[in-house]
Amino acid sequence: MRIIDRYFLREIIKPWLGISIILLGIFMSFIALKFLADAASGLLPGRIILDLIGLRLIVSLEFLVPTTLFFSVMFAFGRLYADSEMTALFACGVGLNRVIKVVFSLSLVVAGLVAVLSLCVRPWAFNAFYRLRDQAMAEFDLSKLDGGNFYQIPLENRIFFADVVDHDRKRATGVFVETKRGSMLQVISAKELYQRQDEGGRKPVLVFLDGHLYEFPQGNQGNDEETQKGNIVGFRESTLSLEGKEVAPVKYIVRAADSARLALSSDPPDVAEWQGRLAAPFSSVLLALLAVPLSRSAPRQGRYARIVPGVAIFALYFNVSALARSWVERGVVPVVPGIWWVTALLAGLVLVLLRQQVLDLLRRNQPPRRSAQIEAPTRHAVKKGAP
Repeated sequence: MRIIDRYFLREIIKPWLGISIILLGIFMSFIALKFLADAASGLLPGRIILDLIGLRLIVSLEFLVPTTLFFSVMFAFGRLYADSEMTALFACGVGLNRVIKVVFSLSLVVAGLVAVLSLCVRPWAFNAFYRLRDQAMAEFDLSKLDGGNFYQIPLENRIFFADVVDHDRKRATGVFVETKRGSMLQVISAKELYQRQDEGGRKPVLVFLDGHLYEFPQGNQGNDEETQKGNIVGFRESTLSLEGKEVAPVKYIVRAADSARLALSSDPPDVAEWQGRLAAPFSSVLLALLAVPLSRSAPRQGRYARIVPGVAIFALYFNVSALARSWVERGVVPVVPGIWWVTALLAGLVLVLLRQQVLDLLRRNQPPRRSAQIEAPTRHAVKKGAP
């Protein structure tokens, strides 16, 4: 039986490697396109692009590892069913429990890896990613920007636009800068802008020439007429000091929070994130087991016959999981059951499909029975011909 187990494992691991490489390549290409576009526009320095891509890939492993295992199990046993190998193995006494045992053992190893990724590696990678991104965003350099484009600087809630940028002189004309400061919105419109460093040489300073400064409240800030008024100031020269290269610590972001902190928190967003991290290893095991009955097909259907329903069930599960997390974050669903009802539904589906497959195998292995209409004439013929 160990030979059969190794055979099953080899059939699963072969497509697993191929699917993992393909999905990692697709995911990396999408991430690289986004970061390379920001680097080309001057928002990100090129030296940190590879670091940002690597950190996002590390975060994605929590999702990619169980996903590739699910499809690998479907491809492996789909081929065995299509080539009638599973039929031959069942006829030789290899039961479905053997298949489930091999898949379950492999999924436990994967679940352990996913638990480490989800509880430890994921928050570290997110924290490093946000810190590196904010530091890059803080290094504002007018010479790296192009004219005619809008640039968003998330670290300072600022949008920048210039008609023409002279990269050599670090000057721009037709400048528009929008900055959100609490409940106030500040807009600077100037004919010309140049950049210099402050006296300490740490922070970049933008110097606006011949323009106007507009300040007004955002939205409905009350019925008081004074609070609804804005300010318009004309100037010949105005300066705006930026944050510079020394950035503040990364603000609290749930995805980058430490798992120990989330476990002690009762805030709905923290609870949703904590339950999502805990559910990831269980989902890895259940999805691998779900692929066993989903891969079953008739010999003439082909090895990819059940891929479409498998993809549909997989996509439905993750969409419902995301919806359940959003409900917990907003307080629509209480902490109990939280998001665990989605995991329970997946476990129930696995049990139902496996039970149905076991019953189908038992029916096929039962010997055929003679009908009463055939047996009665046979007994009569024996009696009639007897001496």
